[in-house]
Amino acid sequence: MTRLKIRDFGPILSGCTEEGGWIDIRKTTLFIGNQGSGKSTVAKLYSALSWIEKAIVKGQIKPGDLKTYNRFLKQLNFQRIDSYITETTEIEYAGRAYHISYKAGKFKARKNDGNGYLLPKIMYVPAERNFLGVVDRPDKLKNLPSPLYAFLDEYDHARNLYSKGIDLPIGNARFEYDSLNKIAHISGGNYKLRLSEGSSGFQSTVPLYLVTRYLTESLSRENDPSIKTQSIEDQRKLAKEIERIINDTSLSEEVRQEYLRQLSARYKPACLINIVEEPEQNLFPQSQRKLLNSLLEFTNANDGNKLLITTHSPYLINYLSIAIQGAYLYNAIKNSKNSVELTNKLEEIIPVKAVLNSKDAVIYQMDEEKGTISRLADFEGIPSDKNYLNQSIREGNILFDKLLEIEEEL
Repeated sequence: MTRLKIRDFGPILSGCTEEGGWIDIRKTTLFIGNQGSGKSTVAKLYSALSWIEKAIVKGQIKPGDLKTYNRFLKQLNFQRIDSYITETTEIEYAGRAYHISYKAGKFKARKNDGNGYLLPKIMYVPAERNFLGVVDRPDKLKNLPSPLYAFLDEYDHARNLYSKGIDLPIGNARFEYDSLNKIAHISGGNYKLRLSEGSSGFQSTVPLYLVTRYLTESLSRENDPSIKTQSIEDQRKLAKEIERIINDTSLSEEVRQEYLRQLSARYKPACLINIVEEPEQNLFPQSQRKLLNSLLEFTNANDGNKLLITTHSPYLINYLSIAIQGAYLYNAIKNSKNSVELTNKLEEIIPVKAVLNSKDAVIYQMDEEKGTISRLADFEGIPSDKNYLNQSIREGNILFDKLLEIEEEL
């Protein structure tokens, strides 16, 4: 399990209220809270630190090198959160391969002696992704945030791969792509129109769904010898080989870079870290459920995959609870006499490929006034309904009751 500790970084002031101040990043992790509470800040910081750990493992940078710290700052700048660094900022990242920290202006990275490390593909899906669906040629857009350009590269690969068409998880619709003219279409029943002319829900969902499916399928090839856990010994061998190439004075710079490129290619990504901002964007509640089920199914496709979500939607919390309860029932059903019949009934509620064990899920609430992060309580693994999102719904009911009281006085 990866863990993260943050203090005095942007909207995050005193950090996580849990013992030790650690935020656990599990297979599926959700952050909820008001605007400006730090949901995206934590997500972006986790993305940056995961990238740094990966770069160290691959030998692109060295733990004790000044270049590592510079890369760290560049990653924060890439996510536009570098201005959050202050004299009192404290950051700790406990990954599978490396422990990374920043405190009192000092950056450190040390190797862990624990379990093996799965080299990840890290995908940050920004909220601005709907821009890619609004226009027919998103590649012509300029001055977009850097993460959106990185996401666009994967989106371009995905829509070309699925150009002949794939079914979408919402609206009984289908995606098709005219790769010659670079125009995306959605169709369903008796209609076919450009994605740029479709609803805002499709414009937000299509890029997210296509990229997640594309990356998941590309990593899920069975019996691929390039997909393997990297032990500490593997990392040492890789580091030793990289050092040998770098110190070989008989090699020209071009040859050296080519050797390093070939060496890195031997360590292909084995899992997907999928970081998604507001998957519910512009979607009807039933569509939110179907999209979440798809994201969970993609996450379950590989033991090493992770899904991190920032959200304002109370529906996603409820649907996540269904996925957790579904996992509990599915584990019990498998050992029952009428397992086939009960599994079919369960499938009508939630696909068994999308169920989620409670130990693999965690939800954190962000308080924008206190600058804190607190873990949402659960009851036998089911997230508590006493969360910030449901609280807002209750507040609406209370306000309406007060209006009725005024009406009675009239």
